[in-house]
Formats: sequence, structure tokens, C-alpha cells
Amino acid sequence: MRYAIVIERGDTSYGAYVPDLPGCVAVGETREEAVKLIHEAIEAHLEMLREDGEPLPESRSTGDYAEVALV
Repeated sequence: MRYAIVIERGDTSYGAYVPDLPGCVAVGETREEAVKLIHEAIEAHLEMLREDGEPLPESRSTGDYAEVALV
């Protein structure tokens, strides 16, 4: 399965979350650490859903950038 992740840089760390998996989050000191941890969190989240007999959510989110001209 493939899920979109969002990575945000804070003042002292990086946070990551998965829009299609509410509550699936990770925080790392570096971007690389946050990405590694969110992958682990996704696997754990999906495994918990499976163990509870819940359906695995479909991936519905996508991402893109908007370029705007500053006037």
C-alpha cells in the first residue's frame, strides 16, 4: 500500500503525519529520522487495524506545490 505523508519542519524537530491514517504521527530530530519513524508508524498502525479486524483505509490523499508570484 502507498500513503501520502506530510513532513513539517518545526523550530527544533521535524514532524510527520499521514492524512489517510488519523493519529499516525512521528517526530524526529532530523527530516530523515522523521521519515524513517513515520514509515515504522504506518506499519504499526496498519498492523493494529488488521489485528482488530478493521479494514485498511484506502489511500486518497495526494500532494502538490502551488507556486505563486509575490507582487
